[in-house]
Amino acid sequence: MARPIDRLPAPNAVLFDLDGTLVDTVKARIDAWEETFAEVGMPIDRDRLAPLIGVDGRRLAREVAALHGNPIEDERAEAIDRRSGELYERLNAAPRPLAGVDRVVAAMERRGIDWAIATSSRAAQVATSVAALGLAREPVIVDASHVTRAKPEPDLLLFAAAQLQVSPATCWYVGDSTWDMVAAVAAGMVPIGVTAGSAVDAVALLGAGAAAVVESLDDVADALDLR
Repeated sequence: MARPIDRLPAPNAVLFDLDGTLVDTVKARIDAWEETFAEVGMPIDRDRLAPLIGVDGRRLAREVAALHGNPIEDERAEAIDRRSGELYERLNAAPRPLAGVDRVVAAMERRGIDWAIATSSRAAQVATSVAALGLAREPVIVDASHVTRAKPEPDLLLFAAAQLQVSPATCWYVGDSTWDMVAAVAAGMVPIGVTAGSAVDAVALLGAGAAAVVESLDDVADALDLR
């Protein structure tokens, strides 16, 4: 029986989130945020924090501050986001790729499909995770430094599509968070959720607009091999 991903139109390009999609880093992200909020006197439990992973860090800081009844200005949100990034860099010393990275890259290369990474992470936090992928050459990478508004706004994804010189409507966007799905819908791309490294389940991803949800990048590779 054909799966939903097998019925999707073939992409001209595939964009990927990074954390929780290509590399198994979500736990480190949650740990870093949990420690950061404890430091600033706004403790939050992991169950409430996990669904926020993947959103722009400054927005995440404002969301948690609001939960504490303590709205913060942009400057304070920036400082909290930056501190979380520092802690994350310490915790993310040895990230590992998620299953299927090699296969999906090989499938795209065989078919001449362009691809890029579009992540809300700061530029300084990206290098360690990308190096862990062990790629023969570095792909196009769009991070939070390239746009004013990161996910769930579509700006990152649209910028990446422009870098690849492809129409957003012909792109798949593969991600592990609800914010990835929302951003892809807003960008007019095909949202594909992957659960292997995610902090949320398939129901949440479908509810956020995923056209298909798969267990791992191996499933994405299989779908591309059918094209």
